[in-house]
Amino acid sequence: MPANLLIVESPSKAKTLKKYLGKDFEILASYGHVRDLVPKQGAVNPEKQFAMKYELISRNSKHVDAISSAVESADNVYLATDPDREGEAIAWHILEILRNKKLIGEKNVQRVVFHEITQTAVKDAVANPREVSMDLVNAQQARRALDYLVGFNLSPLLWKKIRRGLSAGRVQSPALRLICEREAEIRAFTQEEYWTVHFDSHKGRQKFGAKLFQFQGEKLEQFSIPDAARQQSILDAISAAGNSATVVKVDKRKKTRNPTAPFTTSTMQQEAVRKLGMTTDRTMRTAQQLYEGIDVGGGVVGLITYMRTDSVALANEAVAEIRDYISSNFDGNYLPGAPVTYKNKSKNAQEAHEAIRPTSISRTPDAVKAYLSPEQFKLYEMIWKRTLSCQMAPAKFDTTSLDLAVGGDESTLFRASGQILTFPGFIAVYQEDADDVEDEGEARLPALEQGEQVPVDKLFGEKHFNQPPPRYSEASLVKALEEYGIGRPSTYASIISTLKDREYVILDKKRFAPTDVGDVVNKFLTEHFSTYVDYNFTAKLEDKLDEIANGEREWVPVLDEFWHGFHQQVEEKQSIPRQEITQEALDEACPKCSKPLAIRLGKRGKFIGCTGYPECDYTRNLNDDQATVEEAPTVIEGRECPKCQSPLVIKQGPYGKFIGCSAYPKCKHIEPLEKPKDTGVTCPECNKGSLIERKSRYGKMFYSCNTYPDCKYATWNPPIKEACPKCGWPIMTLKTTKRRGTEKVCPQKECGHTEQVSAPEQG
Repeated sequence: MPANLLIVESPSKAKTLKKYLGKDFEILASYGHVRDLVPKQGAVNPEKQFAMKYELISRNSKHVDAISSAVESADNVYLATDPDREGEAIAWHILEILRNKKLIGEKNVQRVVFHEITQTAVKDAVANPREVSMDLVNAQQARRALDYLVGFNLSPLLWKKIRRGLSAGRVQSPALRLICEREAEIRAFTQEEYWTVHFDSHKGRQKFGAKLFQFQGEKLEQFSIPDAARQQSILDAISAAGNSATVVKVDKRKKTRNPTAPFTTSTMQQEAVRKLGMTTDRTMRTAQQLYEGIDVGGGVVGLITYMRTDSVALANEAVAEIRDYISSNFDGNYLPGAPVTYKNKSKNAQEAHEAIRPTSISRTPDAVKAYLSPEQFKLYEMIWKRTLSCQMAPAKFDTTSLDLAVGGDESTLFRASGQILTFPGFIAVYQEDADDVEDEGEARLPALEQGEQVPVDKLFGEKHFNQPPPRYSEASLVKALEEYGIGRPSTYASIISTLKDREYVILDKKRFAPTDVGDVVNKFLTEHFSTYVDYNFTAKLEDKLDEIANGEREWVPVLDEFWHGFHQQVEEKQSIPRQEITQEALDEACPKCSKPLAIRLGKRGKFIGCTGYPECDYTRNLNDDQATVEEAPTVIEGRECPKCQSPLVIKQGPYGKFIGCSAYPKCKHIEPLEKPKDTGVTCPECNKGSLIERKSRYGKMFYSCNTYPDCKYATWNPPIKEACPKCGWPIMTLKTTKRRGTEKVCPQKECGHTEQVSAPEQG
C-alpha cells in the first residue's frame, strides 16, 4: 500500500489527481459530507455552549470505512477537500472520525488546498500543507447551527399555524420576501397612458429619426404628454411651424467601454442563466465537472479554477499567459499597455484567491469541444471568452447627438442620437448580457452641421403605457441576493432550489411568482418575525460569519446573541390564532348561511369560504365574479368508508379527483380515484417500498416511495432498475430533453453520471 493517502470529496476529482500524484499516493473520495447534525430536537444545545451532536451520514458510511481502512496503513494523510468553509468542515469531520476511531496516533495528518486541478497546483499544494483552520470550521458550524435553530424552531410553528410540511429557513425566508414584495409591487401597480412625439427625416439616402424632448421651453418628462388630445395639440402646433428642421446643436464625443471583470460565482450564475438558459443549480454542477477534470485526449485535466469564489483577482502567471495569447492572436491595439486589474467588491473575497478562469487560456474551447458535453462546452466557452476579454483593450465608440428645431423655433427641440462602434476591443471576444434592460442599440446618423436644414418627412405621436417592475428571473434574483447580502455565492443555487421544492414559488415564463402558500408564509414571517427576515439583519449576520472565518470573532457569542431574541419570539408567537394567519375577512355574507365570508388558504391555494365551516361548506374560487354554491360531492353507490362506514364520495383535490369519506372532517379517510402506477422499482433509500407515479400540485409527474410518509424519497425522472456504475446508487433515472435526447442519469447530484440512450431528434 502507498505510504501517502489523499482524501478528496469527489470520485471524479480523485481520478484526476491520481494521474498527477502517481503510485506513491492512494486517493479516496468522501462523496461529500460525512457527518451532519442528528435530525431531531436537541442536535444543537444552546444551554451547553451550542454543543452540536453529529452522526455519520448513512449513505457515505462505506466510503468512511474505506478511508478508515486506508489510514491504518498510511504514514501521511492529506485532507484535500474543497478550498472553502464547507470543504474545511468536511476535512475536520473526517479528522474527528479518525480521532474517535483512534487511527491517528503518530501519523502526519495535514490539510492541502488547491484552487485549480493542474499538475503544478496540486504538487505545490501537497508540498506546502497546513493545519485544518478551525476559524473556517467554526464559521461553517455557526452557519449550520443557525440554520438548524431557525428550521427546528420556526418550521413547527408554521406547521401549527398554517399547514403541515412547511419550512422556514434563515436565508430562504428573506429570499422569499424579495419575490413576494416584488409581486405586491406588481399587484399595486397602476398602468398609465403617455405619449411621445417624433419626426422622421433624411439626408441623401440616409434616414434617421428624432424625438421631442422640449416643447415651448418646457423639458418633457415621461408623463408630460398624458393623452391623445394633448399629443394632437402639440402636433398641430409643430406642424404650423413648418415642414423643415434646423440643426441648432451638434455634440460629438468619443466614448469607451471597459471590459467586465472575470467571473465570480454570482456573475457566472447570472450570465449562464441569461446567455445559456441554464439554471443556477445546473450551472454549478457543470462548473464542478469542469473543475474536477475532463479527459481531453492527453489525459484528465481540470479545465477551470475553483467555481465558488467572491474574488475577481487573477494570478500573475494567468494574466501573463492571457496577455501572451492576445499578443499572438490579435492586432497590437487589442492589448493594453499594462495588465488590467479589478477591485473586489466582496469583503470576504480573500477566502478564495482567484476568479473563475480557465486553468490555461491556450486550451481553447474549439480544442476541447470534442471531449465535452454540449452544456460543458457552452459553459467553458463562456468562461474562456470572459477571461480572455477581461485583459483586452476597451471598446471605442463615436457618439453623436443632434438637437433640431422645426421651423426655426428653438423653444421646441427634437433630439437624434447615434452611436458607432469604431474599435471593438474586448467586444470582439465577449459582451455581457443584461437582465431586464434592452440592449444598447447602434444608430448611424448622417453628417450634419449646425445651421443645416433637413426635411420633416413624417411628424407623429406614439402611444405608450408604463410597465410594472418585472418579476425576478433566476439571474436577477441572484443579483438581488448578492446586493442585499442574503446568503453567499455558494448558497444561491440551493436557496432557489429550496423555494421551488417547497412550492413557495413557481416559475412562470422563466420568472418567479409566489404561490398562495408562499404568500401566506411570507406574510406570517414579515408580520411576526420581521427582524429575522430583515435584509440588513441577514446581511449583518453574514458579515459576522465572515468575521468568524477570518478569526476576528468567536462563534459561540454570535449564536448566543441570535438565539436569545429568536427563541423568546418563537415562544411569544405560539398563542397566535391560526385564523389570523390563514384567513382574510371579507365584507360579504355567505349566501348559504349568512355568516361572514373570508379568503382562506386550502390545499389548492386561496379560495373564498364560509367562516362557519365545518357547519357550512360554502366555497367558491377566489376569482369568481358571482357566488355559486359548491356542487355536492358524488356519492359512490355501494361503497362505505372502511374506517367509519359512512358513504364514500368523489371529491376534487389538489391533484384532481379522489375518493374521500362523506363524514369529513370527523373522518379523514381518503384513497385515490385511480390506483397510482407502480414502476416496479424498489425504493433505493428504504429498500422496503416501491416507487410509484404521482402528480405534484401543479401537474408535474414525479416518482416517490409508496411507504410515504415513513419514507420520503422522491425523484422527478422515471426510475429504472439499474445501479449507477460510477457511485453504486441502486437506481438510475431516464431524462429526456430536446437538446440532449434521452439519457440515463444518476439521481445523486454529487455523482453527476450520465449515459446516452438515444440522440436528440433532428429538426
